[in-house]
Amino acid sequence: MPCDFYLIPLIYRHTRKALPGDRVWTAPQVLYGRTVSFLRARNREGNDVYFQPYAFQRNAGYILVDLDRADPAVLDTMRAHGHQPCVVVETSPGHLQAWIQVSAQPLQPAVATDIGRHLARLYQGDRASADWRHLGRLAGFTNQKPQRILPVGWPPWVKLRHATVGLASNGNSLIGTALRRVAAPAASSSPLPATRYGSQPAFSSSDTVRKATLTPDAAAAVYQTCLQRLRIPQRFPRPDWSIADLWIATELLLRGTPATDAKTILRLGSPLFPRRHADPEDYLRRTLAQAVQRATFPARHVASTFAHPSSPL
Repeated sequence: MPCDFYLIPLIYRHTRKALPGDRVWTAPQVLYGRTVSFLRARNREGNDVYFQPYAFQRNAGYILVDLDRADPAVLDTMRAHGHQPCVVVETSPGHLQAWIQVSAQPLQPAVATDIGRHLARLYQGDRASADWRHLGRLAGFTNQKPQRILPVGWPPWVKLRHATVGLASNGNSLIGTALRRVAAPAASSSPLPATRYGSQPAFSSSDTVRKATLTPDAAAAVYQTCLQRLRIPQRFPRPDWSIADLWIATELLLRGTPATDAKTILRLGSPLFPRRHADPEDYLRRTLAQAVQRATFPARHVASTFAHPSSPL
């Protein structure tokens, strides 16, 4: 499943909560010997190892279909319909997860979710697992779910049953149909509603911010929502607001916000701005220039951020 980055969280079997420090990894980092040892040790301690091809605030082009107790012939049916899985994982005896690559480019969350739900209905998969960022189990580790323990008392291995690189032949058709279904989304009454991990993003295109009236109150609300999404107050009790401005500007650009709007949000929403900046407009120009570079070449900056496998996101 070629991708620049992979999200690999560890979720404890009893609490079903992710361990602190969900991580984004490159393929070489995942294959690094010490990384594998670290994941195996956490797996032995009762943590399930999940993964997802990662494309920041978009879907990486891979759709997960959770075939819980599916008909054994379902994979043949999927191939006959042009929905060939690129990867099939057996999470426990009789339970399969199929990954279908429908696009070589990232997809908008609403489009990916629509495709996932359609495929789940079509092949009687788990509809609760059909959102755009749902996690699949990583092969090579054990399934720690108590309901899946084998009669001998051991957790079953998560096994790779099929793998091939390539797009599903009818992937474009799935995308076209999904685009038509989500062409007229309901307008949101709030520019940036707060969300929980695993839900739809606060905004996925520039439309929401453009339609919002960028008054000081509106800009402050957008800034504060990004601040909470990046968990800056929780991680840094006394944040450097210049660094926070850069991170938030990058976040806005990655989500499709025009640079002019991002600049206005910083000017009106950043705490106590202009603070002690001798030339506030030059400061904003330089901050946006750095943010544009980070948003244009995210892999370069993420790769440097996660130079060590133990670095938290």
